[in-house]
Amino acid sequence: MPESLLCGLIGTGIGKSLTPAMHEKEGAEQGVKYLYRIIDLDRRGLTVEDLPRLVATAADLGFRGLNITHPCKQRVIGCLDELSDDAARLGAVNTVVFEDGRAVGHNTDWSGFDRNFARGLPGADIGDVVQLGAGGAGAAVAYAMARRGAARLTLVDADPVRAQQLRDSLSAMFPAVELASAGLDRLGSVLESATGLVHATPIGMVEHPGSAVPEHLLNPCMWVAEVVYRPAETELLSTAERLGCRTLSGTGMAVFQAADAFEIFTGRTADADRMIAHMSSMIEHEDHVAAGASV
Repeated sequence: MPESLLCGLIGTGIGKSLTPAMHEKEGAEQGVKYLYRIIDLDRRGLTVEDLPRLVATAADLGFRGLNITHPCKQRVIGCLDELSDDAARLGAVNTVVFEDGRAVGHNTDWSGFDRNFARGLPGADIGDVVQLGAGGAGAAVAYAMARRGAARLTLVDADPVRAQQLRDSLSAMFPAVELASAGLDRLGSVLESATGLVHATPIGMVEHPGSAVPEHLLNPCMWVAEVVYRPAETELLSTAERLGCRTLSGTGMAVFQAADAFEIFTGRTADADRMIAHMSSMIEHEDHVAAGASV
């Protein structure tokens, strides 16, 4: 591994991303000179049409790799030479590494959720899982649940067609999993028998407060897993915990996907517990600053 690394994050609206700090801090802890830069398309007056030039320029400038976020995860595929098996199956890339003159795409969104699930909900019953949200993050999470061996997985989305398309895609990859799709109007009925709920919509984020799941649809026998990680405890998780459900914050998913990307970039295993502690401290600091500003 080189003595120093230069990596970056490409996407829109990413000026406040905690990803650079997570990578640089873990690099410092492991004695790696690690520079991680944000490439915000909005701030630079660029669009996804500029991706081929950005990826090629990063390679020419000696970047070791790039993380890719919204709205570039699908579009970047056309800029790459090779895909990992999981990235190819998902049709989405969030990590690009430059090696031997080639740009190789990976997906650590699904593995980030999977590692967080294993760590935070050990032994959870995945016999009948309902997932709310079938968008970009939802596709990776549903892939993780199917790969993990969920017996039944029902995908619910405000756009029933999107839910059906994801169901059809996963059905081809995981024939042993019973997959179903539904619109929001059926959320209550599919949750009646659910052993667990995965929430994968933006509702609950600081910018989109609230809960996508009415309290009366939850029961203490189910577990509830969140994809949203800011705030660490969403309204949905708070309600579920009060009812007695086992819960899983989205913070771990954000950290583990970064930890997996760190390993791809550096060839070193990241200390996930250390990264989780760092992420939590950064979120707490931001919450404290925000609370002070609102007084």
